[in-house]
Parts: sequence; C-alpha cells; structure tokens
Amino acid sequence: MIAGPCFCRELERVNCLAMRRVLIASSNPGKLRDFSGAAAEHGITIASLPDFDSLPGVREDGATFEENARKKAEHYSRLAPGEIVLADDSGLEVDALGGKPGVFSARYAFIGSVVVPDRTDADPLNNKLLLGDLDGLPEDRRTARFVCVLAAGRDGQTLSTFHGEARGRILHAPRGSGGFGYDPLFFFPALGKTFAELTPEEKGRVSHRGAAFRKFLQWYERRPPLG
Repeated sequence: MIAGPCFCRELERVNCLAMRRVLIASSNPGKLRDFSGAAAEHGITIASLPDFDSLPGVREDGATFEENARKKAEHYSRLAPGEIVLADDSGLEVDALGGKPGVFSARYAFIGSVVVPDRTDADPLNNKLLLGDLDGLPEDRRTARFVCVLAAGRDGQTLSTFHGEARGRILHAPRGSGGFGYDPLFFFPALGKTFAELTPEEKGRVSHRGAAFRKFLQWYERRPPLG
C-alpha cells in the first residue's frame, strides 16, 4: 500500500514537531518541570537557555506580569541570536489581599529588603507570611488564582504574549511534596488536590503555565517561517 500525499505531509509535520525544542529563559527547576509537563504530549523538548546562570540578568521591576515577561524575553533573546526564547512572569493573586502577592510572589516575605534569598530558601517564608495574612479567614474568602504571562522573544523583540490562569483557594496548611513556591497551599477544586500533589503531567494540563504554554504552542505551529 502506497501512502497518499496527505498522509506523508502529516507524517512530516509530526516528525518535525518531535524534533522541536523551546528555549526557556530560566534555570528554575520547578518552572522547567512545569513547562516540560505541558509540552510532553506535544512532542516538544524544553531546555533552559544555554549557560543561563552565567548570563547577565535583567531587573524585574515591571508593574505587571506582562511587563516583566516582555523585559526578560527581549533581554535574553538578544543573547541567543535567531532563536525564539520564551520568558515568563507568574505569581499568585489572592482576592482577600487585593491581588497580593502578585508580581512580588517570589519575594513576598522580603519586600523592601536589599537581599532576597534563593527561591527555594524563600518559599517557606513566603508561605508562612501568606498563611499569617489569611489567618482566621473562612474557606469562602480564601479564593485565589495563579497567573502566568509568557512572552516569546527573538533578537531583542517581543513577538507575542500569552496569558494563562488557574483558580483555586488557599488552604490553612500545606499539602503535598511536589511542585514549588505556593503549590502546597494552592488547592485546585476540580481535582481535589493541591498543585503540590499533582504529577508534572497533571499539573501541565490544569496549571496557569500549562494554559499559557498551550496558547504559545498554537501560535508556534501557525506562525509564518522566520527568516
């Protein structure tokens, strides 16, 4: 049996997709796991920008997630000429706190401090402060959402941005050993678990990063060739 032209084109598309790689402007293992979980079923490999930790950083002083994501995408894409570089800014917005910690999510316990510890060291302190700020609030007032904005950059220009969110509520105590950041406190009602209790693949299907990344993939597959 000889395969028809439509089948051959589809096979070529699938093979091409399987070889694709997306560079992420981050060395955060939690973020890379999240993106890998979202990309796995699409046959796309996620990789950190080469030698990311040795590259000059960018000041994340934007007032919104999108501003910070754009700044990072434009900055880091200049350091990888010709490549599409994906940068994100993301965080937790708690309704009872007027949207805090928001863009300060990674350094919530250190706002105003000159020295901010590594994200892994900061996580327990951020979570402790969040629980203290919500102390005594009933379940119906502990609603929150995770927000992620991705920016795709190339040669110092933002090509497009992608928004994703996941809604849930903040528990009174952490649950689960996976994930990172506020994941052990963020309860996702549809699955009856915190984000820290999900596998990377499960989290990729329902998380804010997964939602934003799927929008990026739709754009990535439809975009015209870049010269």
